[in-house]
Amino acid sequence: MAKTIIDLKRADLTLGSAAASVHVLKGIDLEIAAGESVGIVGPSGSGKSTLLMVLAGLEKLDSGEINIADAPLHAMTEDQVADFRGRNIGIVFQSFHLIANMTALENVAVPLELANVANPFEIARRELKSVGLGERLNHYPGQLSGGEQQRVAIARALAPSPALLIADEPTGNLDTDTGRQIADLLFSKQTERGMTLLLVTHDNALAKRCSRQIRVRSGQIESDSAPIAPEAEAAIA
Repeated sequence: MAKTIIDLKRADLTLGSAAASVHVLKGIDLEIAAGESVGIVGPSGSGKSTLLMVLAGLEKLDSGEINIADAPLHAMTEDQVADFRGRNIGIVFQSFHLIANMTALENVAVPLELANVANPFEIARRELKSVGLGERLNHYPGQLSGGEQQRVAIARALAPSPALLIADEPTGNLDTDTGRQIADLLFSKQTERGMTLLLVTHDNALAKRCSRQIRVRSGQIESDSAPIAPEAEAAIA
């Protein structure tokens, strides 16, 4: 049986304050096994992206627990969470978030360098080659197409060899063909490295490529296609 990599218990979060406050997550429980690919879908404002930010350690819960790879993020300081995230979680955003005055190689290597990883430029070079950008190492983001910029972002996310890869609308800024290529790349890397992949998307076809689909509505999990455990199935029968 696969080890649980994400264990979310009674996750509750309100954003904003006073009259402008919004109860975004409402007591969510969620378990995800290592190696799963999970598509998270739902209407705008449903809380799916906020859920992803919590799982990435970028939003702190008001109450509840979040354990990733047995690490209790809810009990950590911001610095501890940042350190854990840098070593264990790769994140790909819709808008790439590349640094304009750094080359592709520098965009991937500098975060590794700041984290005191040995041989950061060697690792960055290898990762960029692995996503098909071996000939674009010294190009700046402005000299790259949208698809190429997203490949740089994926290389940056993969560089620390994370156990968990999180992607928030990774094809949202790309045309259909390029988006399909980026999706193919994400799934191939997930399979190749045995990572857990969490993917927030408005594209149901993309979500259905995942081994599991979770639908979020009004801050709660509305449906979850997680397979029924054999012992539970036997009990139902």
